[in-house]
Amino acid sequence: MNKETVLKALRTVTEPDLKKDLVTLNMIEGLEVSENKVRFSIVLTTPACPLKEHMKNDCTAAIRKEYPNAEVEVSFTSKVTSHQNKPALSNIKNIIAVISGKGGVGKSTVAVNLAVGLAKSGAKVGLVDGDIHGPSIPMMFGVQNEKPNVVERDGKQWIVPVEKFGVKMVSIGFFVDPDKALIWRGAMITSAFTQIMNDSDWGELDYLIFDTPPGTGDIHLTLVQNYSVTGIVIVSTPQQVALADARKALSMFTDQQINVPVLGIVENMSYFSPADMPDKKYYIFGKEGARNLSAQSGIRLLAEIPIQEEVCESGERGIPAVFDDKHPLQTAFYTMAQNTAQAIAIRNATLDATKIVEINQ
Repeated sequence: MNKETVLKALRTVTEPDLKKDLVTLNMIEGLEVSENKVRFSIVLTTPACPLKEHMKNDCTAAIRKEYPNAEVEVSFTSKVTSHQNKPALSNIKNIIAVISGKGGVGKSTVAVNLAVGLAKSGAKVGLVDGDIHGPSIPMMFGVQNEKPNVVERDGKQWIVPVEKFGVKMVSIGFFVDPDKALIWRGAMITSAFTQIMNDSDWGELDYLIFDTPPGTGDIHLTLVQNYSVTGIVIVSTPQQVALADARKALSMFTDQQINVPVLGIVENMSYFSPADMPDKKYYIFGKEGARNLSAQSGIRLLAEIPIQEEVCESGERGIPAVFDDKHPLQTAFYTMAQNTAQAIAIRNATLDATKIVEINQ
């Protein structure tokens, strides 16, 4: 047994998403072979990879097929992929916009749990609260009384994001009176948004999650005109009204002029199960609406999140469900984060960089 024969065995192991063997993809690192023992790391495209144990088992089986008594030790490391076009924020590998056609579908809840879920996996994550008129992220993180610091470096002042649960976050809610309406025109909103993005000291990030306002307006256009957006995540309920607006949001980003990849759709409030009857499902807002939209449009269904009173409570307590080991939906939200990370890795391996949009009208 030597390195050459072990690598030959590992060439039979295929990465499930990219459909190439791990050796060709340069996913085997630090290979050591001594007597009857093999040790190496699998380099994942995201620390949130949901298939890592599957690949580990396949590698072990491939080696033991040739050497039945081999002792195989497999560990994991990760190098998050990036595929931006002339990135304005070169220190950020992926910008992910969470969008919805209408309000009230739980978009911010999804964005928060996506960010925390990715950070929980070991990724470096930032979160922008782009809902200028209704910033809710400070409350959902329990930091509504925090004020970001400002530091000066190289003659420029930088906003230091507030950090909690491993996520760096910036929100307009940190800078305005939470009890007063923000009466701003579109130009003021887009100016505030670009300042938050460009003047924040993000450091190196694997993912920057952007929680957009409902609908398709100034913020969405400013985002795609200034930044190479890796992809979007659409949030909807099963209700036909919400799905109709989700289709409109989808049509905006898939328009030929904009053409931002769609990573998938999250169906929130899919059904309700009483605590005393966990196997019973009540489809309050309709059944499998997002699943049907997924099938019709060829978009991946990232998650179906049921209605739980605890989700609302966790937002008000400032502890995201995915971070709470006792929360009944922790696994559902973490799986959503894993599926999204997987979709990003596939997008980066198979699609060209997203072009920054030029809109003349």
